Amino acid sequence: MSQLYNSIEPNVIDDEMVQKAIEEQCPEDIGKLAKREVINFKDVTELQLSFRNILQIDNLWQFENLTKLQLDNNIIEKIEALESLVHLVWLDLSFNNIEVIEGLDALVKLQDLSLYNNRISKIEHMDTLQELQIFSIGKNNLATLEDVIYLRRFKNLRTLNLTGNPLCDDEQYTLFVVAHLPDLIYLDFKLVSDTTREVAVLKYQDLTEPLEREEARALAQLEEKQAKQKELEYHKTAFVEYLNGSFLFDSMYAEDTEDAKLAYLPGVSELQQAYPSWFVSVCENLFNYGLKECEKREAEVSDFYESLHEALTANQQEGRKIILDFENRNKRRLDEIHNASSYDIAESKRAEYKEDILQLSEALMTLEMLIADQLEVRVEHIPVRPPIQNMGGSLFSFSLTIFCTMAQCRDLENRHHEKLLEISITTLEKSVKNELDEDLPADVRMLLEDKTTIVNAVNASHGVHLLKIDKRESDILSNTYRWQTSVTEKAVQNEIDRNRDRIREIVQYIDNLQEELDNIEILEPME
Repeated sequence: MSQLYNSIEPNVIDDEMVQKAIEEQCPEDIGKLAKREVINFKDVTELQLSFRNILQIDNLWQFENLTKLQLDNNIIEKIEALESLVHLVWLDLSFNNIEVIEGLDALVKLQDLSLYNNRISKIEHMDTLQELQIFSIGKNNLATLEDVIYLRRFKNLRTLNLTGNPLCDDEQYTLFVVAHLPDLIYLDFKLVSDTTREVAVLKYQDLTEPLEREEARALAQLEEKQAKQKELEYHKTAFVEYLNGSFLFDSMYAEDTEDAKLAYLPGVSELQQAYPSWFVSVCENLFNYGLKECEKREAEVSDFYESLHEALTANQQEGRKIILDFENRNKRRLDEIHNASSYDIAESKRAEYKEDILQLSEALMTLEMLIADQLEVRVEHIPVRPPIQNMGGSLFSFSLTIFCTMAQCRDLENRHHEKLLEISITTLEKSVKNELDEDLPADVRMLLEDKTTIVNAVNASHGVHLLKIDKRESDILSNTYRWQTSVTEKAVQNEIDRNRDRIREIVQYIDNLQEELDNIEILEPME
């Protein structure tokens, strides 16, 4: 294929090539396209760039909504620059010079992929293509049957073409592929028969059964991981992530360089045995309380939007009733004006109708002002206002609980610190009198040189712990306030958008009525 293009200069995809391709795809639209200075690439869903001597894929980032891309019969050497084509369903890269499968990670919706007639020697780097149903990779350099096992991860794969690869020369090729890909319907353009499937399963069950067990184990691990991640996301929604265990306590000691030394002092190990359980118990109480409060908040917000919807529905029904009454009263109004027996009568009827239109406009605008005022009041009393502004509501009680819980954590840490300081000073006094029975490490003995050194070490450890508690408290409160603000702002913005759209509808409707009235012709009365 490359010889075919030896006398032609290689190309890179550019705007001019793309525009020409689009015009060729849609000849009936050439006139329309000619009138435009630039084609809106976001509107393009299919693009054919076959037989254009393209060496490098580039400049496709503007095609955000592309679903089908043909790049076959070029001289492309590398799969690249496809990151923005996240909606791509069909991709043809056949008859090129590609050696490695790569650059496909973003194409998570891809269902049909052709890499036929390239120079690929290994099936790889396709893990994200979980929607893949049709895969053509015939006439490449695939040499080992084991390469096919990689394709087991694609649970939707039903059509596969491997014909023309060296691995097809193996006499067990068909049975091996069918055994390892039991859901295949078509292999190398042929329907897989039930007989072939049965023979394949029996022949290779010693190889496939361990694979199935391993895949089941991996799937179970993945599901467990996903369940934990989903649970963690819910905990984050409740602002109590990592409080259901020793996470906070462990973080206090993770960066405490003095604790490991102080732990050697006599009596410290006994002191540290009870401390973690007390601390963790306080955190878990906040965790459980936070989950319950999250349920309450979700219910409150749901009730708020439900009441909002009810108010809007009632207002819309009232608006429709007003319009319907107006239209029923004025069905023949324009005809009466048009066919009036005299010009004066026509003008009188026109003035009456104009007044009715004005009253209709005022009625609809008044109705909209009423609902806008109602919704404004509801938004002001939305049940997620910051607790400082709204001293009632579940969020205030939750915030107060956070303050109290973290105060408990600090109290536990302060008491622990006092006891640790007492042990340290006692140990120092014994060390000065050479009454220590324990053989302490050299770095621990250095802490016992004088009172200032040991006190500084204990205080440094205590400071690290308090900082961790303070940061966790700050994070919870910040996340709480941020959520409050986002919910309120969303409600306000939704109402602003709704109000703007409704007023635009009313103005347009009234303008149409007025335009019909202005355009009515008054017939000259017959003599």
